[in-house]
Amino acid sequence: MKGRLLIVDDDTAHLSMLETLLKSLSYTIECVKDGADAIEQVQKTPYDLVLMDVRMANVGGMEALKEIKHLNPAIPVIIMTAYSSVDKAVEAMRLGADDYLTKPLNFEELKLSIERVTKHLQLSLENSQLKEQLLGECDFSGIIGTSTAIREVIDTAKIAAPTDANILISGESGTGKELFAKAIHKNSKRKENALISVNCAALSETLLESELFGHEKGAFTGADKSREGLFKSADKGSIFLDEIGEIPLSMQVKLLRVLQEKEIQKVGSDKVTTIDVRVIVATNKNLEKEVDAGHFRQDLFYRLNVINVTVPPLRDRSDDIPLLAQKFLDRYIRENKKDIKGFTPMAMDALVKYSWPGNVRELENIIERAIILCMGQYICEKDLPSNVLKDYEPENIAAHDFSGGGKTLNEIESIALIETLKQTNGNKTEAAKILNITRTTLNNKLKRHNLDLDKILSVSP
Repeated sequence: MKGRLLIVDDDTAHLSMLETLLKSLSYTIECVKDGADAIEQVQKTPYDLVLMDVRMANVGGMEALKEIKHLNPAIPVIIMTAYSSVDKAVEAMRLGADDYLTKPLNFEELKLSIERVTKHLQLSLENSQLKEQLLGECDFSGIIGTSTAIREVIDTAKIAAPTDANILISGESGTGKELFAKAIHKNSKRKENALISVNCAALSETLLESELFGHEKGAFTGADKSREGLFKSADKGSIFLDEIGEIPLSMQVKLLRVLQEKEIQKVGSDKVTTIDVRVIVATNKNLEKEVDAGHFRQDLFYRLNVINVTVPPLRDRSDDIPLLAQKFLDRYIRENKKDIKGFTPMAMDALVKYSWPGNVRELENIIERAIILCMGQYICEKDLPSNVLKDYEPENIAAHDFSGGGKTLNEIESIALIETLKQTNGNKTEAAKILNITRTTLNNKLKRHNLDLDKILSVSP
């Protein structure tokens, strides 16, 4: 069986005809004659597709479409009508319809529409699973994202990981720098040995030196026994020095010696110990500016910056927000034992359009909060904090001028894509915002309509 379809039409003859034809294509078919019955069925049964008429006696197709999408935003709906108009098509698009067909139906066109909608869902699922599998195989599974911005960083990290080169990971707070450090170590030839993590900003200069290099008994007040340092513990492995920009200049000199000579010296000892440690550091500061200001040694900067991995802020990889949100949703519904299926389109749209000053860490915090507050099956915009919604204004699709009476929803969508990209001079991010979709969805729609950006921009208005 290809899937389970629900047909909604109060024309008994037409309903019977569609049931017979679609059963011949190996679909499992269920039929109802009113929008109210369709809503009830969707609440009880997981359908792969709803095929629904517009005009029905009790609850019409548009009203039912709105309610169905509220209940399950992921379910595809194809609208049928004998009264075709651009206004109706635009309204159907605004409410979430996946296609809009005119009666009497062309059966070949109907088959293609159903196959396109269901195939798109299957391909999306397969692509998502394949991407997760590939990331898992290369041990970067903790880093979620398919955007160009994050893929470029992952590619750089993959190239650098098998080497022994020092790595400088830079980026704003909350972007996931430690995740990259862990992934680099797991992909290195040192992966069987320890990765030791140190937050340099959390320790005073004296404690930091003792923690990194160790100390002899009696080296300072409270040193009642000898202790090995973290560099020694990381021998044959890697050490991750987070917030490297916070260490004082006097400690920078000592760290430089370790990098140059591969030797450490305990506090209070004259003995030098040779070590074999790969150094990975991270900072949210611009170290080049810190060098210019005299706050960071230039020679140490060059030693550390053999390979630079710059993790982009979340606002520059908004295509990844749905993937990250789903990851955090899956994690926290298990931890909180909540029955939540996903996000409403408006809630996800608000998340995608928010600027995320706290980056991925802030997104994770907000998703956990929303799961705790959510009282339904889908997280909606009221479950999000006020700062996320402060500047959020959902686009009114119907307000855009999609001229051309008698066109199908597919044709109108193609026109909308072309005109919006012309309006933004090819800026996909801005076009996606105007159309109230993600950049990933925009790219998928361009492929589906076989639209080439260069050709669109080369045509004179």
